[in-house]
Amino acid sequence: MKDDQIKELLKNSKTIAMIGVSSEKKGEDPKNLKRKPANVVMKYMQDFGYKVYPINPFAVGEIINGEKVIGSLENISEKVDIVDIFRPSKETPGIAKEAVNIKSNILWLQYGIENEEAEKIAKEANMKYISNKCIKQEYQRLFLKSNPVFPVLKD
Repeated sequence: MKDDQIKELLKNSKTIAMIGVSSEKKGEDPKNLKRKPANVVMKYMQDFGYKVYPINPFAVGEIINGEKVIGSLENISEKVDIVDIFRPSKETPGIAKEAVNIKSNILWLQYGIENEEAEKIAKEANMKYISNKCIKQEYQRLFLKSNPVFPVLKD
């Protein structure tokens, strides 16, 4: 997908369901949570005005970056523009099917994640498909004209 298309999609999107946001492990330093890639990306996108729903079936009800963790896409009542995936590539076809069921506009697979079957599912449903790209990096590059190293750590 071309830069101008990605920029247009990001500009016209308001809600993101982020699958794979990390919860706090027992005995883990809470500061570590802020440094986990999905959580860094979630906070960043929130800072730029996006409503981000954290999805993690193992952390339902926990609060991450001020939002209550939800178990699955079907539990979101609002229209979701982007389903952003931080899970292994092999899990993405099932998530793609859920994204189709909730009529999301965009299936976004984070950096290092690609899957032909997920792409096929998305495209057959007329959903935009982006893979192997970080939504935070793309936002920074296209809107802020910066190209920082990922992840940017700040306390």
